[in-house]
Amino acid sequence: MNLNLTIISQSLVMMVFVWFCMRFVWPPIMNSIEARRKQIADGLAAGDRAEKALQDAHVEAGVLVKEARDQASEIVDQGSQRRNQIVDQAKQEAVLERERQVASAEAEIQQQTTQAREELRKQVAMLTVSGAEKLIEKEIDPAVHQALLDKLITEI
Repeated sequence: MNLNLTIISQSLVMMVFVWFCMRFVWPPIMNSIEARRKQIADGLAAGDRAEKALQDAHVEAGVLVKEARDQASEIVDQGSQRRNQIVDQAKQEAVLERERQVASAEAEIQQQTTQAREELRKQVAMLTVSGAEKLIEKEIDPAVHQALLDKLITEI
């Protein structure tokens, strides 16, 4: 066997094999590699997008929490203001009720004072008539001298 012929035939077979691989085997492998590279790149991009979405969600959650705290603080302030309004209104109503009761009591006291004075005047008139009876030793008829007694009552 000829060594040269073997080397040449092996070289030819190798070239045909390389050409066959380059023509039929290499493109599907490269397509698979390219598809895999693209899939990995898409996965990394999706991961980056998910990470950015997570950061955005954290920021949005922080904003929502801050808004909720502000709202809660506002509600507490409104409740406090309403409580103060209710307390002030109750105080005003209590003051008005106290003034009404004081006025009512003063009116009742005035009425009782007037009644007591009238009663006292009547008693003084009766005592005066009784004293005058004893002085002049005869009875004065209250029915006859009613005008005199009324004048006496008004003077007292």
